[in-house]
Amino acid sequence: MDKLDCVIIGAGVVGLAMARRFAMAGHEVVVIEKHPAIGMETSSRNSEVIHAGIYYPTGSLKARLCVAGRGALYDYCNERGIPHRRCGKLIVATSDAQAPRLAAIHAQAHANGCTEVVALSGEEARQIEPDLSCVAALSSPNTGIIDSHAYMLALQGDAENAGAVFAFGSEVASGNAGSDGVVLQVSAVDGAQSELHANIVINCGGLWAPDLARRIEGLQQDSIPIAHFAKGNYYALAGKAPFSRLVYPVPESGGLGVHLTLDLGGQARFGPDVEWIEPVDGNIDYAVDPGRADRFYREIRAYWPALPDASLQPAYAGVRPKISAPGAPAADFLFTSHGNPHYLGLYGIESPGLTASLAIADHAASLISRP
Repeated sequence: MDKLDCVIIGAGVVGLAMARRFAMAGHEVVVIEKHPAIGMETSSRNSEVIHAGIYYPTGSLKARLCVAGRGALYDYCNERGIPHRRCGKLIVATSDAQAPRLAAIHAQAHANGCTEVVALSGEEARQIEPDLSCVAALSSPNTGIIDSHAYMLALQGDAENAGAVFAFGSEVASGNAGSDGVVLQVSAVDGAQSELHANIVINCGGLWAPDLARRIEGLQQDSIPIAHFAKGNYYALAGKAPFSRLVYPVPESGGLGVHLTLDLGGQARFGPDVEWIEPVDGNIDYAVDPGRADRFYREIRAYWPALPDASLQPAYAGVRPKISAPGAPAADFLFTSHGNPHYLGLYGIESPGLTASLAIADHAASLISRP
């Protein structure tokens, strides 16, 4: 059995960035993906926002990699002609009681290096977004939106041009991490079985990364985090978007609140909310319950009172790959080897994973000696 240089599990946006990074550095890369194409889970079910790096604890991986990744992502989009727009964002306090929290977010932004974020009065915010209702706001000019699928296609193209090979419809059934590498048993959708011996395995399995790690013997099992699944539902707005910028309320537990985002065609959508779920037999129900719209109307009308009745339509849902339980403080990104130098697992790569993807790949490379 030939020994491969580097096997990456998962072809979401982080796995693709990883494949590009390692292949372009001259490594032999094989990407294993259970779906028939790239980015079919979390990477295609999100807000497609380029985040500035405002909310995350200073010095955390989320903060550092978001700020670094944001700059790298804008540069990459400009170089490769990937559709995107630096449209800006307003974070709004809709009551005086929220003003201290908004001030804390402002301080956090500056501590994280986002010194372009400025405070606005309610009147100043309405001057640039007349339909907005708030008592104060923060303006983040470096927040943007992106065509995430075009971005992932570009990453895949770069990886393949550098020699990376993608094995779609293939799933890691089990494995063994030893002193000379990691052996993986791989099952294909057509029933074919194969065995791969890799010098380094990088687990970018997203929602299923902890489960994948538990299938590999030789890893310190007690150090593998527990997966928690936070579903986020989105609703599309019928009619013209009321704002030219993204609008976010003060964050809530588990997420950033029901916010307004825009796609590159100018269509507005609202979400995500937070709905803690448990997969059934490894399957997730991505259907959007129309009944959840009642809460959306209440929350949206706090900052956009003119939202018409019956104007929200169920759009899509995504699931955040969390490693913090409901009610617990949000966990940072986790990169760990579980005691084996031939393995690197990435866990809890939720937002801002898309924004940080290029920086995440660089950080992973810094943790691994040449495979």
